[in-house]
Amino acid sequence: MSATQPLFYGSITAMITPMDIHGEVDYEELRKLVEFHIKSGTNAIVAVGTTGESATLSIDENVKVILKTVEFAGGRIPVIAGTGANATSEAITMTKQLQGSGVAGCLSVVPYYNKPTQEGMYQHFKAIAECTDLPQILYNVPGRTGSDMKPETVGRLAKIKNIVGIKEATGDVSRVKAIKELAGEDFIFLSGDDATGLESMKLGGQGVISVTNNLAAADMAKMCKFALEGNFAEADKINERLNALHHDLFIEGNPIPVKWAAYRLGLIKAPVLRLPLTTLSEQSQPKVEAALKIAGLL
Repeated sequence: MSATQPLFYGSITAMITPMDIHGEVDYEELRKLVEFHIKSGTNAIVAVGTTGESATLSIDENVKVILKTVEFAGGRIPVIAGTGANATSEAITMTKQLQGSGVAGCLSVVPYYNKPTQEGMYQHFKAIAECTDLPQILYNVPGRTGSDMKPETVGRLAKIKNIVGIKEATGDVSRVKAIKELAGEDFIFLSGDDATGLESMKLGGQGVISVTNNLAAADMAKMCKFALEGNFAEADKINERLNALHHDLFIEGNPIPVKWAAYRLGLIKAPVLRLPLTTLSEQSQPKVEAALKIAGLL
């Protein structure tokens, strides 16, 4: 991994999983989304992360969507597999199934609901990393998991050879410096918060795993490219236009708004989600539509 271009960098989409009217994964629509990102200059795809509704897909469905994404990508764009679980054994099972599959790495979330200690988090990620040689990206999102993995724990985990980076979604940009100091400059810092993504890159982050990217893929790719080149004036211009989207795509639980917006833009046939998630409410739709217009997408 070179200092100028890490293994994972730039604009990475936390890709939605398209579904038909019966709530089944629509693989033809999935193929179209992969092509959309390749044509738009997206740097990598996360398949079946939080935005891809990993929580309501079975392990078999998770693995199939990941493998199909790899197949459709055909080596033209790296695919990162969402393999997180709140049971260490489950995360290991899924990770092992993807060994040799062509995925570029795995994104593994801090265990949710059961609230492990910092030592529990360390042992969880250590066990996963030791079951594979696939590069591992940690994922810290306390707003969803109920637990915050501290920079000190990240620093310990960074000593494990194939734990290469983190998706940090606290929105606290001070974490960039703290994690870099503890984990080393080569440790990849990817923002998981669109609203502060550019700010984190200004401080040394290497990219954003983005929800906004599902809609404004070309703009996000340009913004991240400018940021990595140090051209923050141009990056700021793009980010200002996307700022309403960064915020309003979370007006209801992700991925409710982004799926509706993708449908509104004709990127998918239906804004279908699996229960307990429901389609974007009528009162929220005008706000998301306004954000799409500000972004120049409508």
